[in-house]
Amino acid sequence: MNMFNPMTSFLKRMRSGVRFDPVRDWLIVLTLSIIVLAGVIVWNAWAFDTVARGDAIGNKATKPPPVFSRASLDAVHAIFENRATEELKYKTGVYRYVDPSQ
Repeated sequence: MNMFNPMTSFLKRMRSGVRFDPVRDWLIVLTLSIIVLAGVIVWNAWAFDTVARGDAIGNKATKPPPVFSRASLDAVHAIFENRATEELKYKTGVYRYVDPSQ
């Protein structure tokens, strides 16, 4: 009994230039599909493990130091102070308005 007989039969089917062989074509499709599936599984396992450890996938982003401008902060405080004084004018009665719902 020759042990390589199934292998040689398989290799004969895989040769190109022979007439159409559906078995060979399906074997090629299934083999490539299994290889792609294995690659996807390995990639997902690696990505999950990397993220579960807290690392980043790809290049780590370098953050520039935050730009802090005291002038912009003072401008925001001034806006809110102006709003507060206007609200106080409505509450104390300096501004009079007619409420149409009354």
